[in-house]
Amino acid sequence: MRQAFLHPGEDGYWIAECPSLAGCISQGATRDEAIRNIREAIEGYIAALKEDQIEIPEDRFDSVLIAL
Repeated sequence: MRQAFLHPGEDGYWIAECPSLAGCISQGATRDEAIRNIREAIEGYIAALKEDQIEIPEDRFDSVLIAL
């Protein structure tokens, strides 16, 4: 299980990124598409790490919501 952050991009697409996997970023025309795409990106990222026999980083990201 991995945490991902979603936010609207400047071009109207949704951006999705997995902070525990450096550079693991995707996007989609809709929020749901971005979620599907980041799930696929995470699976591919982890598969590549396994193939290269590189240790898979833990998902140890902590987030805080600050309301202003």
